[in-house]
Amino acid sequence: MKSAATVAVRPPRSVADSILAQARRSPQATALVWRDEVVSYGALLHRASTERARLARSPLDTPLGVPAVKSPAVIALVLAALLERRPVLLPSPLLGADVLRRLYAQAGVEEVLTTPDTPLPEPTDPRFPDAAPHTGPACAPALLLTTSGSTGTPKIVPLSGEAVARFTHWAADAFGIAPGTTVLNYAPLNFDLCLLDVWTTLAHGGRVVLADTERALQGGYLLDLLLRHRPEIVQAVPLFYRLLTDAAHERGAVVPGVRHALFTGDALPAPLRTALPDLLPGARLYNLYGCTETNDSFLYELTGAEDPALALPLGSPLPGTGALLVGRDGTVLDGPGTGELYVTTPFQTDGYLGDAAAGPAVLVDHPAGADRRRWFRSGDLVTRSVDGTLTLAGRTDFQVKVRGVRINPQETEHVLLEHPEVLEAAVLALPDPVAGTLLHAVARRAPGTDLNSLTLRGHLARGLPRAAVPSVLRITDGPLPRTSTGKVDRDQVVRAHFTKEN
Repeated sequence: MKSAATVAVRPPRSVADSILAQARRSPQATALVWRDEVVSYGALLHRASTERARLARSPLDTPLGVPAVKSPAVIALVLAALLERRPVLLPSPLLGADVLRRLYAQAGVEEVLTTPDTPLPEPTDPRFPDAAPHTGPACAPALLLTTSGSTGTPKIVPLSGEAVARFTHWAADAFGIAPGTTVLNYAPLNFDLCLLDVWTTLAHGGRVVLADTERALQGGYLLDLLLRHRPEIVQAVPLFYRLLTDAAHERGAVVPGVRHALFTGDALPAPLRTALPDLLPGARLYNLYGCTETNDSFLYELTGAEDPALALPLGSPLPGTGALLVGRDGTVLDGPGTGELYVTTPFQTDGYLGDAAAGPAVLVDHPAGADRRRWFRSGDLVTRSVDGTLTLAGRTDFQVKVRGVRINPQETEHVLLEHPEVLEAAVLALPDPVAGTLLHAVARRAPGTDLNSLTLRGHLARGLPRAAVPSVLRITDGPLPRTSTGKVDRDQVVRAHFTKEN
């Protein structure tokens, strides 16, 4: 992999045009693997051309709504919309009907299209489709992604065609994605991880192995998928690696062939971090940090010398990316300290659509007026050490007062995950009729260990102030509930562990 500091970021041609060129150049090459179906670039473009004709007959020129049901047919439909320069809103198919209606209205969607999940046959016409792509401003929205919605209705994040193209150019160069490279796609199609897994791979002639979302929590299925198709690049949330590690441990298996393994979206527990080198013996391991609004921003490659008791660094900023730490008083911190992380990238959105656009500004000017770029207020608290290393400390919007002391529950969560026998953890600030707010925590212990709450409280007390040690601490042997994007579902945690019945 090339150093992130040396990879140039230039505006290449659009992702859709790149896929079109790949299909014309190598129509028989494999583009997608889905269940028992192998889809060539020719078949993908043929289906996209059919969908494109359907779009061309539409009198509308508004954003198109496409529920992000994972399948080659839906990928072909999105490709058709991109070729037609029609912005596409990709909401999770798991969202409720009322939420979907609100999102479509906020994005200006007047037409929602679905497509049957039928096989994509090889085109029989030897004259391969030669339709030229529409022209349009590269700065116009192309993909309308959504945030996870963990704090309410998901926010709509428009990404321009140029921003997407810049990111896919960087990702392909950084991880060596080229014709024939096999990449695993674990994330749902509405998740921003797909910009690397799916769109970067297709734009550069690679082969995407699509993990079935209906079996995404089956570790044995995931292990079989990797052993059968031998992807060279894997990117996923820590949940995936935990499922994979558990299944491989049961079978005594390892996963060869992976060159680059990236984890993102959540903290990687210490036991999992130490297990990955044995599970993926040929892989370079990376901690990847980013937000939907800015896309990936920092990359850290593990060396093997990291202290498992400490959180992983964020790493180096990607090419063209800027980072600031800003204190509570709005001043930029130049040296060691903790502040809110402000980020600016070549891949970022220009702002939210709909209701979120009228909310508090998250894209702001440089706090000191040092440049004219737009900076994204991440809401993440980050600590810079004396040697300049950046590590995630928590969230600005999760700070609460417990018995009069301001604390961050995510800091407690990070300390829990640093314990070598904790696989998962969640810390929540819940209302209390006497104290006002108290911390509640649940931790999943590793199989075969006798970890108990007394031992874990001692671990927390050594690394945290007294007010940050949870008043209620539950130990569980079962997995914590997760959202569709693999993050801990905190509402479900409350219902499962902290209701009166429990």
